[in-house]
Amino acid sequence: MTGPYPPPPGGPYYYGAPPPNYGPPPDNRMVWAILTTIFCCLPFGIVAIVKASEVNSLWYQGRFAEAHRAADQAGKWAMWSALSIAIGIGAYLLFVLIVFLIAGSAAGMFPS
Repeated sequence: MTGPYPPPPGGPYYYGAPPPNYGPPPDNRMVWAILTTIFCCLPFGIVAIVKASEVNSLWYQGRFAEAHRAADQAGKWAMWSALSIAIGIGAYLLFVLIVFLIAGSAAGMFPS
């Protein structure tokens, strides 16, 4: 006996680590989460970072379905963060266009 406790049954891997046949953990999309946090929408990006940071810890705890779900949610939140800035820019440009059209028609630039 090499220590005070017997070796765990079922294999040489340590507690919580996946057996070798499960492969690597899913892509956690941390890069996209960080980039969308910096360049796009801060609140959605923070949620994406939190979800992306959960992926590896869930995977190595043996909770494989939850790790895949967290990876999918991290991608979803990063996508919504990127879309929110596109929607915000589009709404701003539409607002500016409407203001210029109203100001132009009030100044008599456009005949009615």
